[in-house]
Amino acid sequence: MRKAWLFTLAAALVAGAMLWGSTPSAWAIKAFSDQFRAKYVKEKPASDREKEFAEAVTKANCLVCHEGKSKKDRNPYGKQLAELLDRKTDRDNVEKIQKALDKVAKMKFDPKKKDSPTFGELIAAGKLPGAPPDEKKEEKKDQTQP
Repeated sequence: MRKAWLFTLAAALVAGAMLWGSTPSAWAIKAFSDQFRAKYVKEKPASDREKEFAEAVTKANCLVCHEGKSKKDRNPYGKQLAELLDRKTDRDNVEKIQKALDKVAKMKFDPKKKDSPTFGELIAAGKLPGAPPDEKKEEKKDQTQP
């Protein structure tokens, strides 16, 4: 009887460890994520672009603001939001979250580049704000003659 109980306990621990290790960690603060969705993701997308953006946000989830393997790793969009919001004190302050989203939307993805799009422009174009914008690649003409 004791062996059966120990076997059951060991099996439960192994199963629990396997499940715990396979679940992705939640990086984003739910309130921040919810407010981003409320502001930018249409409940009923009217166009393909809106639908694709909604799907991209759902797929990216935490990666709208984060990158890498640590919750402290943020993409450029997440870094700007982190400057304006505190995860502990601001999570229930909807007004402050919305103001921070508005302020960051006006900031450039890469402030060092004059022609860099703002985060709001990326979102309006249906792109995730933390992903690098598509850079126009200039085709170099081959100057050699055949």
